Amino acid sequence: MCLSGCVAGDIPYEELEARYGGPASRYVDLEDGLRVHYRDEGNPEAEVTLVMAHGFAASLHAWEPWVERLKDDYRLVSLDLPGHGLTRAPEGYQSSPEGQVAVVDALAAELGLPPFVLAGNSMGGGVAWRYALAHPQKVRALVLVNAAGWPSAAVEGEADSRPMVFKLLENPLGRSLLRNLDPRPLAGRGLRQAYGDEALVTPELVDRYVELARAPGHRAILTDPRRRGAAAPVTPETFAAIQAPTLVIVGALDQVIPAERGAGFAQGIPGARLITYADGGHVPMEQLPDRTAQDLRVFLESLPPAS
Repeated sequence: MCLSGCVAGDIPYEELEARYGGPASRYVDLEDGLRVHYRDEGNPEAEVTLVMAHGFAASLHAWEPWVERLKDDYRLVSLDLPGHGLTRAPEGYQSSPEGQVAVVDALAAELGLPPFVLAGNSMGGGVAWRYALAHPQKVRALVLVNAAGWPSAAVEGEADSRPMVFKLLENPLGRSLLRNLDPRPLAGRGLRQAYGDEALVTPELVDRYVELARAPGHRAILTDPRRRGAAAPVTPETFAAIQAPTLVIVGALDQVIPAERGAGFAQGIPGARLITYADGGHVPMEQLPDRTAQDLRVFLESLPPAS
């Protein structure tokens, strides 16, 4: 087993921005020393604005397939949450679900967004439903894609199919290893589990995940056990307070969040619509972009006119 040979240092932001930024990249300085990377794309005159929050260890690049398919008809805002992508956080920054909600709200205020549709995948789904509870008047509709946070106790004897990185995050030694060693050995296997289609896990995709994780300060944030926050306990009844029209998207083959947990939101949120893709994994917007974008379009077109 290698130790010193596997240590991987940080990659400067300037280098990462040159490699993974682009013409659509924008940056805004928020309170707490955050410099948030976001994109504001699509049709600026559109009647519907869609804001998108990515999952754990991902970045706004996860939404590119939807942006490409929806850009003519909708305003599309995506962002990198703290500890992810090209968003910079000050040394010692502590992420939390409440803090992520605050970042989305601050960016929406900076952009002067009207009530918007908020979509989130995995961890970003948890950000989305928390935002809907905290700011109901600002959310026109909700789209939860294999969202995190449905309360469900582990079943005795249930196999834990999650990628190894999530298991390592649960103990101090594992977190120490993730903070200091090269994430590449775990990344390929974990991404294949998440995507469910090895053809999608290209060397370029693995490079992007690994290199962005090595941005200064990111690994400290991602491995901080306090990142889950100390929010009030969540029960299935919590979601009854969400009144926004909601689309719940679930991949039946998800190995990160079991499909039945992702689908739980459709039971808890009044009037929610559930779409389950039998051949979908954890990131169906990337794995099945045509079908998911079309189903999303149908949902968006069903929304009542903005008041």
